[in-house]
Amino acid sequence: MSDEKRLIDRLRALAVHPGARGLADDAAVLPAPVGRDLVFTHDMLVEGVHYLPGDPAGDVAWKLLAVNLSDLAAKGADPIGVLMGFGLTGRPDWDEAFVAGLGRALDHFGVPLLGGDTVAQPPGNARVLGLTAIGQVAAGGAPDRRGAKAGDLLFLTGPVGDAGIGLRIAQGQVEGPRALLKAYRLPMPRLAEGRALAPLAHAMADVSDGLLIDAGRIADASGLRVTIDLDAVSLSDAARGFGGDRAARLAAVTAGDDYQLIAAVPPERRAAAAAHAVEIGRFDSGSGLDLHDRDGSVPLPDALGYEHGR
Repeated sequence: MSDEKRLIDRLRALAVHPGARGLADDAAVLPAPVGRDLVFTHDMLVEGVHYLPGDPAGDVAWKLLAVNLSDLAAKGADPIGVLMGFGLTGRPDWDEAFVAGLGRALDHFGVPLLGGDTVAQPPGNARVLGLTAIGQVAAGGAPDRRGAKAGDLLFLTGPVGDAGIGLRIAQGQVEGPRALLKAYRLPMPRLAEGRALAPLAHAMADVSDGLLIDAGRIADASGLRVTIDLDAVSLSDAARGFGGDRAARLAAVTAGDDYQLIAAVPPERRAAAAAHAVEIGRFDSGSGLDLHDRDGSVPLPDALGYEHGR
C-alpha cells in the first residue's frame, strides 16, 4: 500500500461529514446557508519556517487547523469545515501521528474535515502543509480590515508574547514553563471572542505576525494612523517571568503566533467591547504607527513583526 493511500485511509475516518462524501469524490458539497455569508481562508505551514523540524507531528496538525480557524475568528465566523493539502515526505510514522493529532484538534473545535489533496514531495524537501477553512457569519457581519474609522478605539483580546518565548524554549535558547511552549505549539483561536466582537467592530484581525505589524495593517488598509499604549498591552504571568520592562514588552508586541484578536471599535461601544478585550490604543486621521508608554514616546523597532522574505 502506498503512503498516499495509507494516509487517505486514515483521514477517511475523520471525514464523517456527509458533505465530504467519504473522501471518495474530488470535491465536497455543502448546502448553501440562508441569510449567511460564507468566509474562506487558506494558510500554509512549511517545515523550518512555521514550525521546527523537531516539533511533534500532532502539534503541527493542531497548529495547521488553529491558524486557519483564527482567521475565521477575526471575521466573527463559525467554522463549518476544512480542506487540507498534505505533502508526503516518505515518513509514514510522522503521517500517522499527524492524523491522530488532527483528529484531536477537529474534535476539540467541532470542525469536520471535508476533503483536500495529497502530493509526494522530493526526498529531503521541507514538508509543506496547507489548509482551507470555511466559515459562516450573518450576512454583512464580517468586519473588513479596511473598515476602521477615525476615533475608533483599538482593543486586544488577551496577552501577547507567550508564543515568541515558547519558540525560544523549543529552540533550546532558554528554559521556561510548559505553558509558554504550549502557546507556541498549540495556539488557541479566539472563536468566541470573535463572535462577540464582530457586531461591535468596524475592523478586526488576528495577531499572527505580531501586534504592531498587524495593527499597522488595519491602519494602512483603512487610511488611518494608529497609536498604541505599550503599558496597556497585557503580558501573561509566565511571560512576566522573562521581564516586564520596555524591552520585554517590545519583544512581546513584535512576536508572532499569538492569535489574539485586535478590533477597531467606536467609542460608543467601548463598554460592550471591554467585556471581551482590553483597550490599548486608537485610530486617528493620518498614517503610520505611534507607540508610547508611561515614560513617553517609544521608538519603533526595526521590525514590527514577522514578514516572509525579510
